[in-house]
Amino acid sequence: MTELIPDLEEKRARHNAEAERQKRERDELNEKTKQWAEKRDSLNSQVRDFIEQANEKRELRDKLNAEVREAKAKRDEWNRKFNELSDRAMTLRREKMPKSGLSIRKFKAELRALEKKHMTTVLSVEKERALVEEISALSAKIQAMEREIEQFTEVRQAETDAREAKDNAETFHRKVSEVAEKAQTEHDAMLKLYEQADALRKEADAAQEEFIKTKLAADERHREHIEHIRQVHDFDKLIAGIRDRSRKARKEKDETSAKKEAEEIYEKFRSGEKLSTEDIMVLQKSGYM
Repeated sequence: MTELIPDLEEKRARHNAEAERQKRERDELNEKTKQWAEKRDSLNSQVRDFIEQANEKRELRDKLNAEVREAKAKRDEWNRKFNELSDRAMTLRREKMPKSGLSIRKFKAELRALEKKHMTTVLSVEKERALVEEISALSAKIQAMEREIEQFTEVRQAETDAREAKDNAETFHRKVSEVAEKAQTEHDAMLKLYEQADALRKEADAAQEEFIKTKLAADERHREHIEHIRQVHDFDKLIAGIRDRSRKARKEKDETSAKKEAEEIYEKFRSGEKLSTEDIMVLQKSGYM
């Protein structure tokens, strides 16, 4: 049996070397697993930061859009008021203003032209009298129209109110444009942050896949390491068993040989032969004496 020991020890050495190799590969893979986990966690942390920033942009965008809706409502309200006041001013003008199609401005221009003619042109007495009468009549007409217009404060107030309503509508329209532009800026920034978060999330998912892959590989190396260690222990037990049995066999062989020798010496003693000191010691050891 002992002749098997060199072969068994060689196999044990191979399993032990393989166990060490699997252990090294396991440790290397565990280190890679740690690195992939750190990268995954770092990327996921960045994703959370981008998502948080994007959510802040979305909240601001929604707030600005609410302001846009409010400004639009006020703009539309002032536009309705302008239309109503403008219609009212037109109605009042048609009802209360002079029916003549000629304006006071035109009459005043005619009056200035007649007065200039009177001052710069040499006329006969009859023609000059007629011109003075015409100037006097036109001046009286203008004064009458001015007195009549002074009564139309309601028209002027309606027109003023209409202009103010239009100004307010334009103010809120500008606000709509300005705030809508800001809301669009925040919306674009939000989309960009979400896109960056999605890109990083894909990298994090890829890192997670590599983490799982290397973790499984490390677990497999560990399993193989344990299996080879078990094999080494099995060979240790087998070799130790063979050596133990070999020792027992040698012991049994030695005991048989010693017993036989003692029996031969004892027979010599019985036959009366003289025993040596060594012979006596053998008999004592064997229990014959």
